[in-house]
Amino acid sequence: MNLTTTIPLNNGVAIPQLGLGVYRSPNGMETFETVRYALETGYRHVDTARIYHNEADVGAALRASGVPREQVFVTTKLWESDQGYDSAIAAYHESLRLMGLEYVDLFLIHWPLPGKRRYSWMALETLLEEGRVRAIGVSNYVVRHLEELLGHARYVPAVNQIELSPYNYEQRRPTLDLCAAQGIAIEAYSPLTKGRKLGDARLAAIGARYSASPAQVLIRWGLQKGAIVLAKSNRPERIRQNADVFGFELSAADMAYLDTFNENLATGWDPTTEP
Repeated sequence: MNLTTTIPLNNGVAIPQLGLGVYRSPNGMETFETVRYALETGYRHVDTARIYHNEADVGAALRASGVPREQVFVTTKLWESDQGYDSAIAAYHESLRLMGLEYVDLFLIHWPLPGKRRYSWMALETLLEEGRVRAIGVSNYVVRHLEELLGHARYVPAVNQIELSPYNYEQRRPTLDLCAAQGIAIEAYSPLTKGRKLGDARLAAIGARYSASPAQVLIRWGLQKGAIVLAKSNRPERIRQNADVFGFELSAADMAYLDTFNENLATGWDPTTEP
């Protein structure tokens, strides 16, 4: 396993298992430099969204990096205000325009919006069939949202992107189990708990056994769970550190111990009560 390691999605498309997230990365030069530096460091997976307001910076950084487009996996997402069949298709093309790209690799429904998510999924299926996107999926879907979708979908989602760390692992287990049964890959966002748990002495103790930081332990845990992990930072030293997680492997005992850290932590959006 290394920074370019990929895993196959359920339609055969290969996705790099470690990616750079740009949630709350300010639009403009900061995001541009962050993405360009990450690509220079060796990242080949960037995750953005319409609501982040930085799609244009991601596209500009990709072009400036000199890395061939086909070597970088780009994800963006459909926001609530754009849900619905026609509006979802229009939003996808607007994302392409902003990024200056001919296609994105993965297009996700960002949130299970009641009343419109079915039509949004139909739009994503159309984009997939027309070859305008390589894979489609969802984000923040829990069991009931997935069961509803699977009841009408012509294509099983390739990905479900959810908040995942040891601190909400047990809460997410039913969703993880259903995704595993259906061949839906899990993408873990906020694997570093937005910094809230990086001072946990238990993480530091585990990391000391591997000469690893608490952040590296959390990233490595997600990778060893088989998740696609999206680590976010705008600081070059942290971008490098987050990628330096392939020189050690957490023991089975340490993985099991981390699994006990659950406290139903949601550092951002919590879809558990969304109808």
